[in-house]
Amino acid sequence: MKSTISINRLEEKLNGEIILPADDNYDEARTIYNAMIDKYPLVIVKCKNKDDVITSVNYAREEGIEVSIRGGGHSGPGLALVDDGLVIDLSPMKGIQVNAENRTVRVEPGCTWGEVDAATHEFGLATVSGVNSTTGVAGLTLGGGHGYLTRKYGLTIDNLISADVVLANGKIVHANERENADLFWALRGGGGNFGVVTSFEYRLHPVKNVIAGPMFWPIDQLETTMKWYRDWLPEMPDDLYAFYLIAEVAAGDPFPEEIHGKKVCGLLWSFTGPKDQFEGYVQQARDVAKPLFEFTGEMPYPALQSMFDGLYPTGHQWYWKGDFVKELSDEAIQEHLKFSNVPTPLSTMHLYPIDGAVHRVGKDETAWSKRDAQWSMVIVGVDPDSENAQKIKTWARDYWKAVHPHTLGGSYVNFMMEEGQDRVEASYGDNYKRLQKVKAKYDPDNFFHINQNIKPG
Repeated sequence: MKSTISINRLEEKLNGEIILPADDNYDEARTIYNAMIDKYPLVIVKCKNKDDVITSVNYAREEGIEVSIRGGGHSGPGLALVDDGLVIDLSPMKGIQVNAENRTVRVEPGCTWGEVDAATHEFGLATVSGVNSTTGVAGLTLGGGHGYLTRKYGLTIDNLISADVVLANGKIVHANERENADLFWALRGGGGNFGVVTSFEYRLHPVKNVIAGPMFWPIDQLETTMKWYRDWLPEMPDDLYAFYLIAEVAAGDPFPEEIHGKKVCGLLWSFTGPKDQFEGYVQQARDVAKPLFEFTGEMPYPALQSMFDGLYPTGHQWYWKGDFVKELSDEAIQEHLKFSNVPTPLSTMHLYPIDGAVHRVGKDETAWSKRDAQWSMVIVGVDPDSENAQKIKTWARDYWKAVHPHTLGGSYVNFMMEEGQDRVEASYGDNYKRLQKVKAKYDPDNFFHINQNIKPG
């Protein structure tokens, strides 16, 4: 433990709260979404504003303490926390400013996407976010960001206009396409490697309601439906989004009791086009195989974003593995079939489409290099019981090992646990060396390294 004097020195300069291991709220403050993570920071600073971030960065650098950055959301691999170090907790920073006339929104890093969606929805606007309202703005954006609006409007980073960043030297800089353009390029997919972002500015789009919801087929229809899906969706207009899933039907609404616990494959739809066209697309899916269940309709976009939040509250055990997929071969589909008996009711596999508008951005225009990928795959082992932690890990790892040879090799960094340097480099491909140069310029000592780390060139 650092001395009381040094902690007092930090406390004197802060507007926010300092939490230490002896404090009553320490265990609560070190708890994150994934209950599989159990780390013990030396000090947690709940920042109220950018000045608190600057103070925290300077203090940690001067004291030689490791630093992690916590936003407002999930941090599956637990990189929001650090043992025996300082956690810069941004969750109190919740500012949201919507400029409806310019169709932009400025967001502080402690926000969740549910909070942002609620604010922009008032004006009939939205930007590209994830698939859960509890996902944090900062982590999702810095990793690249994809979700229900991706085929229409690209990745989250394709809608990022600017960012304010506290660097390792304690200075704050503004980054956009004209100012600190190299940093802006790196922030768009390069994760938390370059500094602490204290403000994000996004482009908004006219999205009020969507037609959306799940459709399930019996699991014995997986081979038939997955083969159809791989060929069908890429030919569909960008207004139509549907991710493919393997799951077990949850016990509860809106699912009828007779299908609770059944293993299924299916689609999660989201459509932003003319209402009278949607039924035609759904009918094409029905014609492939008879659905076991359908629950689609028009709804506010935030309702889609929060549709499954209740199934995945804070405190479950999580283990996930991801990969980018360009071609869904017959051989790969056979491997998916082998692992379709998910080990626990909440475990799942999703294939998220990342084509459409994503493919209209060059691979060297942002740090996200896999612009030719068709899907971002995630295999997720989830269970509320810690006794099943090894069970879900084993399933996710074995599943991933089986399908990995049929993928592009790298992963969306937000779908990775702590998997080593080779996986990080594979995820950035040809852009990795350029990212190293930016890292060497803005963080030459690798001060920000509790992340999917890019080492200075």
